Amino acid sequence: MSAKPEVGLVREASRQIVAGGSAGLVEICLMHPLDVVKTRFQIQRYATDPNSYKSLGDSFRMIFRTEGLFGFYKGILPPILAETPKRAVKFFTFEQYKKLLGYVSLSPALQPSTLSYARQIIKKEGLGLQGLNKGFTATLGRHGVFNMVYFGFYYNVKNIIPVNKDPTLEFLRKFGIGLLSGTIASVINIPFDVAKSRIQGPQPVPGEIKYRTCFKTMATVYQEEGILALYKGLLPKIMRLGPGGAVMLLVYEYTYSWLQENW
Repeated sequence: MSAKPEVGLVREASRQIVAGGSAGLVEICLMHPLDVVKTRFQIQRYATDPNSYKSLGDSFRMIFRTEGLFGFYKGILPPILAETPKRAVKFFTFEQYKKLLGYVSLSPALQPSTLSYARQIIKKEGLGLQGLNKGFTATLGRHGVFNMVYFGFYYNVKNIIPVNKDPTLEFLRKFGIGLLSGTIASVINIPFDVAKSRIQGPQPVPGEIKYRTCFKTMATVYQEEGILALYKGLLPKIMRLGPGGAVMLLVYEYTYSWLQENW
């Protein structure tokens, strides 16, 4: 008698994991070019930087002119390998937290040699916070703040706005809430994103490590470049994680619903 509920739990978990992984994969493949542009903006320090981009349009033109179409997909393999399972776990974990808390409101190539690059980092700098785990604190802050706002806003606002019986209008309702969720979360967490890019990116002086820790990096950027420097890359980030966040939530919900009906 106890075996049936257990099978049900395993199947339900499998649905959530498959739907979450699918959502992550689709979002990455669609929105990765904007992530490339965002990172390029964040690692440039001054307008006099020889690699400086004057505007969003200029960055797209320059990357396409100098690196070709595949330049927009540089580094896509690591996020696919990392984000697809991560987002599968993220959606699964969120579903479990919702049950646990009883629905309480929550405040330069297309395929880079990822393993080879990881081995080089480990060999040269080790596994620690100055090696393969460089930028760990900034990454933790970036994801923690983003997910808190993203999921908290989406599921609370979605429950406030009535469901529409028209499938098209219901799709637009969910997309709009997802778009707003991703946008607000992006605005709030971008200083952590800038710190992560500075810590993990090339240092201003070769051989000298200027950006070491998350909050110290934020303070240094603020002191040397002003408050707006902590929001570098905001436009491409919003363009990616606004609609990208909406796409991810919609793919998850519709895939999850399909799996419930057919599996």
